[in-house]
Amino acid sequence: MASRWRTKSVEQSIEDTDEPDTRLRKDLTWLDLMVFGVAVVFGAGIFTVTASTAGDITGPAIWISFVIAAVTCALAALCYAEFASTLPVAGSAYTFSYATFGEFLAWIIGWNLLLELAIGAAVVSKGWSSYLGTVFGFGGGTVTLGSFSFDWGALLIVSVVATLVAVGTKVSSRVSAAITAIKVSVVIFAVVVGVFYIKGANYSPFIPKPEAGHEASGVNQSVLSLLTGAHSSHYGWYGVLAGASIVFFAFIGFDIVATMAEETKQPQRDVPRGILASLTVVTVLYVVVSVVLSGMVSYTQLKSAPGGKPANLATAFTANGIHWASKIIAIGALAGLTTVVMVLLLGQCRVLFAMARDGLLPRSLAKTSSRGTPIRITVLVAIVIAATAAVFPISKLEEMVNVGTLFAFVLVSAGVIVLRRTRPDLERGFRAPWVPALPIASICASVWLMVNLTALTWIRFGVWLVVGTAIYLGYGYRHSVQGLQKAQQPT
Repeated sequence: MASRWRTKSVEQSIEDTDEPDTRLRKDLTWLDLMVFGVAVVFGAGIFTVTASTAGDITGPAIWISFVIAAVTCALAALCYAEFASTLPVAGSAYTFSYATFGEFLAWIIGWNLLLELAIGAAVVSKGWSSYLGTVFGFGGGTVTLGSFSFDWGALLIVSVVATLVAVGTKVSSRVSAAITAIKVSVVIFAVVVGVFYIKGANYSPFIPKPEAGHEASGVNQSVLSLLTGAHSSHYGWYGVLAGASIVFFAFIGFDIVATMAEETKQPQRDVPRGILASLTVVTVLYVVVSVVLSGMVSYTQLKSAPGGKPANLATAFTANGIHWASKIIAIGALAGLTTVVMVLLLGQCRVLFAMARDGLLPRSLAKTSSRGTPIRITVLVAIVIAATAAVFPISKLEEMVNVGTLFAFVLVSAGVIVLRRTRPDLERGFRAPWVPALPIASICASVWLMVNLTALTWIRFGVWLVVGTAIYLGYGYRHSVQGLQKAQQPT
C-alpha cells in the first residue's frame, strides 16, 4: 500500500526528459508562453460566459465575481511559477504532485487535468461551431437527423488545431500569436465602442435581490447555500460568490503554461514570467469588458430564455442596435475560440505524455516524432475531443472542469509548502513570496470557490474520481516505471 505513495524525485524527473525516444524540443521563450496563456485564457470567458452569468446569476456585480476568481488564480499562479521554475518538466500539476505527494495523488491530479482540458476543449469547440454560423449567416455547424445531432463545426476546428499541434509547438505559438492579436483587437474595439452606450441606470441594482422562481433545490444548489440553508444562488451575494465559481471557467488554462516548461529554452526564468504576465493581461481585460457590458444593457436583457440560446458579448451590441459591431465581435470570437481549443488540446497532450512516460498509461504513447512532438497522443486526444464535441450534449459540464482545476490548485499550493520543507536545497528560479501564508491563502480561496459549485457537480466529480482510481489500480499501479525500478532494486 505504501508503494502507492512513492515519489519521483526532482532530479529523476529532469533526467527522464533526456530519453531520446521521448524527448521534447526546446523552442519556446517567455513571450511564446505569454501568448499561449493569453490565447487560451482570453476567449471563452469574454465571448461565452460573461454575459450569461451577469444575466442569470450576478447582475451588474459580475466584475466582482471576476476579481474574486482572478485573486484565486493569482495566488495559485505564484505557486505554479515556483514549481515550474524548480521542476521544468511536462505535466504541470501532475508532475509537481508526483515529486511531493506521491504517485497515487499525482495520478488523481493527472486524471482531473484530463477532465479539465478535454471537457474544456469540447465545450469551447462547440461554442466555436455556434459562432461559425453567426459569422457566415447560417444556423451553426450542427446537423440534426431525427433525435441525433452531429456538430461538424466542432469536428472541423479540433481537426485543424490538432494538425498544427502535431507539426510543432513553435508553429502553434506563431499561429496563436497572430490569432490572439486579432481577438484582443476586437475586444478592445468592443470596449471603445461600448463605452459610448453605457447608461448609469443599468448598474442599478448593482447586486439584485434574489428573485422568486429562481430557487434552486437539492443537488442543484451550491454546496455553500445548501449547508447554510439559503434557497438560491441566483443574484444577491450568494449569486456573486456562485458567479465567481462559474466565471472561474474563464481563467481555465493559465496553468497550461506550466505544462510546456520542458519545451522552454530557459524555463527557470521564462515560465514564471509567462504565467504571471498572461494572467495580468487577461484579468485587466475581463474586468474592463464586464464593466462596459453591464453598463450597455440591463442585466435583465442578458437572462437566458428557457430552452433558448445563452446571451453573449454580441447580445449587448445587438440590443443597442449596433448590428455591424455584433458581426465584428462574432469574427473576433471565432478567432479567439480557435486559440483556446488549440492550447487546451496542447496542454492535454503534454499531461498525457508525462503520465505515459512514467508508465501510468501505455509508454508507447509517449514516443515522440522527428519534430519532437508526441504524435500518437496528439492523434488520440484529437479523436476523443472531436467525438465528444461532435456527438454529445456537454453544455452542462463546465462546472466539472472548474472543480477538477480547483482541486489541482489545492495540491499544487500545498506542494510548495511541502517541497520548501523537504527539499530546501533545490535551486528555484522563482520563489513564491510569503510562504506558507500565500499557499495557505490559495488553498482557502480554492476551497471557497469549490463549495460554491453545485452539489450535483460534486457528485459527478466523485464518480469521475472513482473511475480514475479503478484505472490506476487496474493498470497504472502495476506498470509504473517507478514501481518497476524499485521492485528490481535489491532489498
